[in-house]
Amino acid sequence: MLIFLIGFMGSGKTTAGKMLAERLQYDFADTDDLIEQRENMEITRIFAQKGEEYFRRVEAEVLESLLKNDNMVISCGGGTPCFFDNMRKMNNAGITVYLKVSSKTIAQRVSEQHSNRPLIAGIKGDKLITHIRKLLSGREGWYRQSRIIYPADNFNLDELAGQIEEFTKEQQ
Repeated sequence: MLIFLIGFMGSGKTTAGKMLAERLQYDFADTDDLIEQRENMEITRIFAQKGEEYFRRVEAEVLESLLKNDNMVISCGGGTPCFFDNMRKMNNAGITVYLKVSSKTIAQRVSEQHSNRPLIAGIKGDKLITHIRKLLSGREGWYRQSRIIYPADNFNLDELAGQIEEFTKEQQ
């Protein structure tokens, strides 16, 4: 089974994904890490040198390569579900889990590392929260197509794993 964790930057996809994979004894993959390895450069440099359109194509190719796996938890970049029919592909291949986090919590989590995130680089304070709300509202429709929507402001691994197990039983 493939489990795709989706949500906005700073929602905890990588942290939750690693813990969930360990608990389920699944492999773990982070699409952003795989893109950086493939391109041999950081995402911020990919955006700056090659543009977002190039990045999104590579992101879709990396996702496509992961669909062939089994027993894997995949942490997806925040925009992954919003491009190239990726959300439909993920829903067809496994369980999609939207880690839903408030824009205020996201701003708190990413404020220290905003320079590493190209879509919010250089934005601070109240402007950051406003910008996050705007981006999040544009993506919410994609995220809500997930099979499981998990409120993740206060992440609980046992609770999330239980929801995934329950969903899996209902599908059999």
